[in-house]
Formats: sequence, structure tokens, C-alpha cells
Amino acid sequence: MHASHRDNLDAALARILTETPDSRVSWFALTEGERLFSAGDPADTFYILQSGRLGVFTPREGQQAEFVGVVQPGTPVGEMSMLADTAHTANVVALRDSEVIALPRDAFYEISRAHPDLMAEVARVMIRRTRQKGTTDFPSVHGFISAREAPIRPFVDSILAAIEAEGYRAKIIDREAMTLASDWFTRVEDTHDFVLYVAESSDPAWANLCARQVDRLFIVGDPAVAPPPQSGRRNGDTELVHQLTDLILLSPTPVSQRPRSQPWLEVMSPGRWFHCQDGSAHDVQRMARIITGASVGLVLSGGGARAYAHIGVLRALRNAHVPIDFIGGSSMGAVIGAGPALGWSQDELEHRIQDAFVRKDPLSDIAVPLVALTRANKLNALLKEAYGNLRIEDMALPFFAVSANLTSGRIEVHREGKLRLALRASVAIPGVIPPYVHNGQVLVDGAVLRNFPSDVMRRFNRGPLIGSDVSQTRGVNAEQLENPPSWWRWIMSGAWKQGPPIVSVLMRAATLSTSAELAEARAQTDVLILPKPEGIDIREWKAFHPGIAAGEDAAKAALAALDRPVVDLRRPAPKPFVPAPAENEGPVAPSPVRSVLARLLPQRKPQRADKATS
Repeated sequence: MHASHRDNLDAALARILTETPDSRVSWFALTEGERLFSAGDPADTFYILQSGRLGVFTPREGQQAEFVGVVQPGTPVGEMSMLADTAHTANVVALRDSEVIALPRDAFYEISRAHPDLMAEVARVMIRRTRQKGTTDFPSVHGFISAREAPIRPFVDSILAAIEAEGYRAKIIDREAMTLASDWFTRVEDTHDFVLYVAESSDPAWANLCARQVDRLFIVGDPAVAPPPQSGRRNGDTELVHQLTDLILLSPTPVSQRPRSQPWLEVMSPGRWFHCQDGSAHDVQRMARIITGASVGLVLSGGGARAYAHIGVLRALRNAHVPIDFIGGSSMGAVIGAGPALGWSQDELEHRIQDAFVRKDPLSDIAVPLVALTRANKLNALLKEAYGNLRIEDMALPFFAVSANLTSGRIEVHREGKLRLALRASVAIPGVIPPYVHNGQVLVDGAVLRNFPSDVMRRFNRGPLIGSDVSQTRGVNAEQLENPPSWWRWIMSGAWKQGPPIVSVLMRAATLSTSAELAEARAQTDVLILPKPEGIDIREWKAFHPGIAAGEDAAKAALAALDRPVVDLRRPAPKPFVPAPAENEGPVAPSPVRSVLARLLPQRKPQRADKATS
């Protein structure tokens, strides 16, 4: 929210409390990692953040809570639930030491009736948030803490230059600022679009301070050496706040030549992880996009042979120079998405998919249907041949595949482990391919529960999301089902290699979502591509080139309809220019509300609302 709008609300409340002091107002402190409230708690209090930062996390059934943004000083939080008289729908936790003003709901209504301008200012905030399709601001303060011997400052300097090249005002804060007053840090954050704290491994005291000052934290390590003990981690709520700690494995060697990154993941337990190479302009640009909200996530749906269209989508995106920073998918979409996530060129992707699914046809080993119509022996062999023992966490780009867990009834998001096993689970169409059993859990095609997993991608990427969805394209030949061929004709024609017509029914049933589910998933995207591979049966693996053509045409049309580049679809606008503070400037004047409360509560001992006296 723009600073002027925050100031209007702050000034209105300060004026009202000056005219009509109310002892029910409380002013309390939250330490880093402490929750203000949790989803499901009664929304019986009006809160305004006065200093610090709050993180907002939306719970997801069976999944990790989704980080949706930060609350900045001068901003109300939880007011929509309070006004609607419903329970809170999100968890709100302090990302750093913070101070909050609280007003019980009854007191807020009494004051609002006497002073309608307060409710008017709150309404403006709510309307603005609704129009922006969000409740919070984008993270703007990031920390880079080294966990390696080589300095990371040159890497961070390059990221800063890339951010400034996009028209933003950015600044690096290093240990030289350690002796400055806390007000100086606040002024720097208010006058810059992005602030990057950087701490080398030789200065643990400064590193610990940085970790307590940022919205999002990057630990920078070297995959060639063993990870050090945990350092620079956040305190407090492990489940929520720790997912805002990311890992960057920075190395002079390409990803394909590095040792496994699993030891670092085990020690750091990061929310996300990225592979970067020293001196790589490409990786610097990618990290700059991630920080500025311009990173592009690509989600590919399942759909059997119709998913060939995703290859055409990738071809169009690459020809249009649209960067891809995160990739995920379900079923056949995951298989195709794994290629670019591994760094395959477009030619290599097309060659490998055509060889595996057109020439070798992995679903042609028809079996007596005790568990499924195929044995999956050919599929297993092809996956092993293509991916060997490659692990997802070692891929060049962040990648996930989705499967459905029949044991728990929830989706499984595969972000670690052997890639071929994750894909094996994600394509296990019930009745067609045998389930994949792992640690006693029965996993089948991800399309059963989440054929278009845009919500999963949104958990990892706050930037633009491109979705390619073939889930509602007609993929079943009605004539073949109404008048199926005789057994002998089916054998003699060679159509048995595709499986009997029942395969189409099973595959289509597995990838069919309700209209409501599909509408919700598609609403998560910023660019929605809907290829129409008409006439291609869901099991028609020979229809390779028509499928690609359909995807390329649809992607070109979607890109042509945009009014700006994809990377700019979610980028925040730069702040109006304000002179940067000098290091010797005096303290910042307290906000109007804090000044009033200092008079109302002269002891200046902030306390939680539930401990305040009425």
C-alpha cells in the first residue's frame, strides 16, 4: 500500500484518539517469529502495524501454508474478517520485532460511528486491496548471508545492478551500517524499492542481525563443501517463518558437474533452493527477477497425448524470449516440463519426447488387467534410460511433479528425490499404469486430484504464472466407444499398441476436473494458454507434430493479447523519489498514532491486547 494511504489512516486514528482518548486501545510488541493470530481465531480486534514487518500465510489442506505477502507499518491487518464477523483465514506472524496497535471490535465500531472518516479510510484500504487482488505488499527487504568461504558481495552487487537496470531504487546494506541507529534502517527501507542486506561468513554477529531485519532470507552456500551448522536462521514459528529462508548454491562449475545438493537441504531445510554459477549473467538476472516479482512460473497440465501441445507452448515462449524460472506439472505435463528444468534445448526436448513416446510407445506392453492394463516395464525402462539417478533438487531450475496419494487422499508434491520415480508416480493413470508404491503409500497420476497444479506453483513463485491447460479439450473418440472394433480387427490393425478403447475412458476420467476446480486453478494464472489439439485422442501417441502445432498457435495468440511483457505483469511500480537519508540524520519522528499513545500510555510499555486492561 502506498505510503500516503498509510499516512491518511494513521493520521485519522491519531486525531480521533487525541479528541476522544479511549483506554481500550492497547499498544504491544511482538518478537520475531511470534504470531499475531492464527487461521480460525476469532477476529474480534482491529490491528494496525506501527513498526516492523508481519508475514501473512494462508493454510492449505494437506499442504504447507502459502506465504502471500508482508504487512508494512501503518497498515491494518485482519480487518476484513473483523468487519465480516468471521474467523481469521490466515496466520500472521512477525518477521522481525514489531509493534502493533489494537482496538477491540466494539470500541472500533463506537469510534467509527462517531468519526465516519475512520471507516472511510479503512474502506479505501480494503477496496485498494481488492482491486490489486491481494491483501499485502510484496517483500522488498532481502538478506544474503554467506555460508561459504569465498565472498558473496560481488554476486549481490551484480543482482543490485540488475534490479536498478529495471528502474528501481535499490541499496545494499553491509556491516558498515552496524553502528547506525535503527531509525536510519527504517528510512532506507522507506526511500528504496528494494534493500539487500549482505553478510559474509566471517561476520556471524552481523549475519544474525541481518536475519532479523529482512522479509526474505537467502543463505548462499558452496555445494562442493559440506554445509556448516545452521546459521543465520530465523527464530520463532518454524513452520511458517522458516519457509521464508531460501538456499542459493553458488559455484564456479555448471550444475551438471556439481555434487548432490541433498546435504545442504538436510541441514538448511530451505523453503526454496536455487542453483547459480559465479559470473553467470543469466543467473544474476534470474535472481533479480525473483526479488522484484518478475520471475516466471510455468505450469503444465496432464492430458495424455494431447499434452504434446505443451512442447509447442515452450517453443513459442522461447522464440518470444520469455524467461522461465520455475516449472511444474502433473502427469504428462510433468514429463514434458522436466526437460527445460534440466536445461534441455528445444531441439533436445522434442527429440527425446518423440523418441520415447512415438517411436518406443511406453504404454504398449499390454497385460492381463489384474492391477492395470499395462505392465509399465517399458515405461520404467525408458524413464531410467532418460533420467538415470538424477535428483529433482539437483536440476537447473526449481521443478515439481504432482501425484495423487490414494493412501492419504491428498496430493503429493515431488520436489526432492529421484526424478524418474517422481515422474513414474505422476503418470500412473489408474487402471492403465500400475500405481507406484513408496514407503507404503500408493501413488497414482497427479491428474486424479490436481490436473492443473497452479496453486502449487503459486506457493513458490510470487511472479507471473503461465499456465498451459489441455484438461478440457475433447480427448475421447465417441465413435470408437459407441461402435468399438471387433477383437480380431483391433489386433490386425495394430491399434492394440494404443491399448483398447477403455484406455481412453480411464485416461479421460483421471484428468477430468470439475468446472469449479478448474476455474479456480485457471484464475491463479496471469497468462492462460488453452491449446486445442482437436481430433487427437488422449492415447494417440503418434499425433506428435499436430499436438505441437496446436500448442504453439495457442501460445502465440495468448502472448499477442498481452499489453506488456510477461515479466512485467506482477512487478510492483517504483516508489516516488524521496531523498535517501544521510547516515548522520537525526531520529525519525514517531507516527501520529504512536505520539498520541505515548501520551495516553506514558509508561511506554507495549503489551498484548489480551493482557491490556480495559
